[in-house]
Amino acid sequence: QISWTPLLVLGYLFYLLLGAMVFQLLEKQAETHFRDQFQLEKLKFLQNYTCLDRQALEQFVQVLMEAWEKGVNPEGNSTNPSNWDFSNSFFFAGTVVTTIGYGNLSPSTVAGQIFCVFYALFGVPLNLAFLNQLGKALNAHLLTLERWVQKPGRAQVQCQFTILAIFLTTGTLLFLVFPPLVFSYVEGWSYGEGFYFTFITLSTIGFGDYVVGTNPNKHYIPVYRSLTAIWIVFGLAWLALVFNVGADLMERYLQLKQHKSDLSLAEGDTTKLEDEPEQPRIHIPS
Repeated sequence: QISWTPLLVLGYLFYLLLGAMVFQLLEKQAETHFRDQFQLEKLKFLQNYTCLDRQALEQFVQVLMEAWEKGVNPEGNSTNPSNWDFSNSFFFAGTVVTTIGYGNLSPSTVAGQIFCVFYALFGVPLNLAFLNQLGKALNAHLLTLERWVQKPGRAQVQCQFTILAIFLTTGTLLFLVFPPLVFSYVEGWSYGEGFYFTFITLSTIGFGDYVVGTNPNKHYIPVYRSLTAIWIVFGLAWLALVFNVGADLMERYLQLKQHKSDLSLAEGDTTKLEDEPEQPRIHIPS
């Protein structure tokens, strides 16, 4: 009897190793190029401004890095909008409970850090419960749509496939295709960058290399990031259903393979019993 658990573990580890090798192949050379270019720019800066020495420049770079880690954009001036106005704070609260955690903004005060811990402690389960109920509501609407589409004489499998196609197509347009167009227009990104941000956000990976509403040279409407947070919540519910459907299909496929192997094993045992000659029976008189 075949056990699919070891194969699943090996496949998972192989997938991680494959990703590590591909990322190393694609990114390591570019990182070396950017590092060399940055060092060259620092040398040019020191040559143009001879009144500065390397130590002073390194200290200034350290100040810039600390400012960035605290959520202060080094570009622009002191008139930049606050990162902690209500709209941005609402967006940050959404990234905490959804576990996206972009990393470009975080509490800097001890009180804020302690509150963030307890806020996430209760907020993450609350968010999971909310997404679960939202997913059930979406599933109920899918069942209603299935009953509406299903007609006499039409196969049930065909109806389920049609509903799944409608669900995937509509969700893909609403959460993966149209939002990058909006982000490209508002943020000045390319469509590929907007699509990258969209998927990295809805999958809760949240690298933080692209975040909406952080360009100090652009004027955003006050509710821009709040609307983005609402879009994230509904997008998370849709993408969670998609991932669940994919995992369910994979499990059903593995169970089907397991069932087939069990049937073939049982048929082999039956054939073996049929091929064996009948053993002579010994009659013991009473």
